[in-house]
Amino acid sequence: MFLIRLFRLLGHLPLPFMQRVGALLGWVVWLVSGTYRRRFEEQAQAAGFTKSQYRPAVAAIGTMVAELPWLWHRPQSQGVLHLIRWDGSEHFETAMDSGKGVIFLAPHLGCWEMIAQCLAERYGPTRGPLVALYRPARKAWLAPLVASSRDRPGLKAVPTSMSGVRSLIRVLREGGYTGILPDQVPPLGQGVWAPFFGRPAYTMTLLSRLAQQTGAQVLLTWCERLPPGKGYVVHFEPVEAAEMRDASASPEAAAGAINAAVESLIRRCPGQYLWSYARYKQPAGEE
Repeated sequence: MFLIRLFRLLGHLPLPFMQRVGALLGWVVWLVSGTYRRRFEEQAQAAGFTKSQYRPAVAAIGTMVAELPWLWHRPQSQGVLHLIRWDGSEHFETAMDSGKGVIFLAPHLGCWEMIAQCLAERYGPTRGPLVALYRPARKAWLAPLVASSRDRPGLKAVPTSMSGVRSLIRVLREGGYTGILPDQVPPLGQGVWAPFFGRPAYTMTLLSRLAQQTGAQVLLTWCERLPPGKGYVVHFEPVEAAEMRDASASPEAAAGAINAAVESLIRRCPGQYLWSYARYKQPAGEE
């Protein structure tokens, strides 16, 4: 397929070059698409950020897209650890050493696609694979690209179904680890409405249910992108909100704790958040 061949070709280009191209393309899309620009600005400004705080995300989103060919289709023998600095990885290691499972709460900020790959490369050989839910892309032309991105050593994908959720519960109870993107709108029936920057946002209940049923440690996790050629910093920070682990807490309270954790991170790094995503949209019907 042409797109796969193109992605594989681009995957052999130097990553800093692709990052610079992506930053430029981010601004091109911003200037060309009024709909994109209005949603981006409306959500960032409603969250209380100034132009100087959120405008760097215009380039950052383009950079994220341009990084994908390298992340997904670079040669299997080419690792990522030489690009990574670690901040707080002792929180993950301590939880794993104590027999607890770990849930990485990883919002759409920075280079979130890098998180799974660097974790798999560093910890897969000794801690086992990172197991994550995987939903095939809805657009037929994109499906093979996304599927191939999950075909990496140290990564294991399970379907977004009840059997997949049961697999995650089993993995966490056995002391394994998984990652969840908490700031995407789940299908109807799989979330509740909770405040996100002061506005109701339909928020998943899966993450808190996993934590409550397994006792897993939840770590707020993000991959901060440094300037082109300087690499990334992967940060880990424990989420201590009681609602995340208390089975008696209401789903709304647990979802509110998730959103509060994501908000706290975005306030530190608004220039790398995916402001273009329609976070406040109505959920789609259950599939």
